[in-house]
Amino acid sequence: MRFDVVVDVRLRGGIADPAGATIERALSALGYEGVTEVSVGKTVRFTIEAADATEATTQAEDLCASFLTNPVIEDASVTVEAAG
Repeated sequence: MRFDVVVDVRLRGGIADPAGATIERALSALGYEGVTEVSVGKTVRFTIEAADATEATTQAEDLCASFLTNPVIEDASVTVEAAG
């Protein structure tokens, strides 16, 4: 079976996010008040072949740990759905 995978990668709490801080300052300067705690991450999307959703999730999580994220400073959430 084919599964669509979405991996949302974010910096862990306490890690400096200069891109998020820059956006937050710019929003305030542009008159968008009340926007706080801006963070910038990345989203990785791909399709994977697996026997079932559990196997697809396990493979995607392994990819995150070994290649798609820096586990020292980033966390990732994985969403798996049947392709189609």
